[in-house]
Amino acid sequence: MTVALKKIANDTQAPPKAEPVRKIALVTGGTGGIGSAICKKLCDMGCLVITTYRNEEKAKAWQEEMRQMGYEPIVKACDVSDFASCQSMVSLIEQDYGPINILVNNAGITKDSTFKKMNVQQWRDVMTCNLDSVFNVTRCVIESMLDRGYGRVINISSINAQKGQFGQTNYSAAKAGMHGFTKALAQEVARKGITVNTISPGYIATDMVMAVPEDVRNNIIAQIPVGRLGKPEEIAHIIEFLVSDSSGFITGSNIAANGGQHMD
Repeated sequence: MTVALKKIANDTQAPPKAEPVRKIALVTGGTGGIGSAICKKLCDMGCLVITTYRNEEKAKAWQEEMRQMGYEPIVKACDVSDFASCQSMVSLIEQDYGPINILVNNAGITKDSTFKKMNVQQWRDVMTCNLDSVFNVTRCVIESMLDRGYGRVINISSINAQKGQFGQTNYSAAKAGMHGFTKALAQEVARKGITVNTISPGYIATDMVMAVPEDVRNNIIAQIPVGRLGKPEEIAHIIEFLVSDSSGFITGSNIAANGGQHMD
């Protein structure tokens, strides 16, 4: 009788819980200051993080540095300004690891010049890297997201997309275009469980900004109401919020993170 009762008890025990599915996050341009903070945050959230690179030597050094801090991001060669290169990269990721759940379009460059001196190549280089790349990579992952009824797309824009900036007609135009893209795509995919949002950082304390002469940097800080530069980790914190399953009602939005320097 005791044996029978034990058997019944064992038979009625709840089955073991399935292991949670690990989300795959693709971050373009993840080896920079803001990109690195985003990659770390997504790793901390349990995601399998993959980032793109064009300079292999720099990417391998970055990957080793991340490993020494306890992070294991994967790096993939890709020219995000080239659609075929993006197709190949996404295909390899899906083949080796599975479908992409989270996409952060972070890659970008600057080639500053006053408009009257700007040449066609400066315009095209910035537009293809900063804006065409958003189409290229998102187009390659969106169908899989639609098929599975889930996805998070986040585009990293800039304060200068909102207010403009002297000497940056190319950069300001490309970054503003990212938010137009966000608002349109968000409407198309909202009913399929996919959110599309933009983050517009102000001046962040990356290596590039910290390399600016101190007097110039201090002049920038003087224009920021909170009295300091932003931290890359503060942008990563917004990423954590937007990719959460609890943020599914937020889409087509732009979150400005600029210390009050520009209020729209």
